[in-house]
Amino acid sequence: MFAAMQNSTWLLALGGLITITVLVLSSDVAVRKFTGLSGFFKLSTTFMGVTVLSLATSIPEIAAHLTASFGILSGTLDHKVSSAVVLGANIGSDVVQQTLIMSLVVFFAGTLRFKRYFLWKSMGPMIGTTIMCIILGWDGTYSRVDGAILFGTFIAYLYYLYTDERKHYKAHENGFTETGEAPEGVPTSIPIALRDGVIALMAIGVTIGCAMVALQITEIIVTRTGIGGSLIGVTTLGVASALPELITALAGIRNGDSGIPLGTLVGSNITNPLVAIGLGSLVSTYAVPRPLVVWDLPWETITGLILWAILWFSKGKLGKWAGFYLIGLYIVYIVLRSMFFSID
Repeated sequence: MFAAMQNSTWLLALGGLITITVLVLSSDVAVRKFTGLSGFFKLSTTFMGVTVLSLATSIPEIAAHLTASFGILSGTLDHKVSSAVVLGANIGSDVVQQTLIMSLVVFFAGTLRFKRYFLWKSMGPMIGTTIMCIILGWDGTYSRVDGAILFGTFIAYLYYLYTDERKHYKAHENGFTETGEAPEGVPTSIPIALRDGVIALMAIGVTIGCAMVALQITEIIVTRTGIGGSLIGVTTLGVASALPELITALAGIRNGDSGIPLGTLVGSNITNPLVAIGLGSLVSTYAVPRPLVVWDLPWETITGLILWAILWFSKGKLGKWAGFYLIGLYIVYIVLRSMFFSID
């Protein structure tokens, strides 16, 4: 069937959309199961968002990177094109989350409130990881040493967050009753937790398979159209990869908890570069397209700094006017990217 689809670019594009849809749905299953498991282990919603949920919602990016890296290593995927696609999708997903998705969450919630310590503990590292990616990728490659630096930074950050969490965690502030009754969706026993863990792993397997198909389809389309792989990554795969974060953030708002959306969106912007790019670089190394280090990553850094400044001067309050401003930033980013950096 896949061989027959290769004769038609339109069929390939349709197949790619279907594959991305299944990828997002399977990753959403994994997200929901990981959410319950986080509650089972008594983690706060903000910590859960920054760590476990950001990892779970970043499954599409991580899966795409590992799939591409092993494909590059085996010779079944082109090194330059595949690098451009997954790096573009990764960075594009981060920009989408900081602007478009954050604005949608604000419109849905009415107002989001960030605590000052959250700006230093989470948003500061988010901006720092982007700057780190610019510096490491400036020479046009992410080497295995670069990958070790990125992934090692993530491990160190996790350790810092966990030790800080154990000092400040309060069960009653995270959905548990005074008698210890767990919130809905949280496993009530070890067997149920194990079952949910198996389901989450199966969903990850489906996600990885879809990521491989999506990458192969994208590589064919890039070759036929001449459009830069990183542009396709930031405009299509980047948006699709950010959907699990949107779904999770909106679910948190519906449940009256701002810790989940804030932690997930910011945490995913830390996880994507450090884990996805870090692990992928460790496996195969990447060729870094010039537009990513001269436009996408700097734009992501500037957007993060602007968002940080807005929150600081508004004392942590993000209202609807800021949502319109963030949408404007995303539109400018995409339009200028398409006009001046369409080719890698």
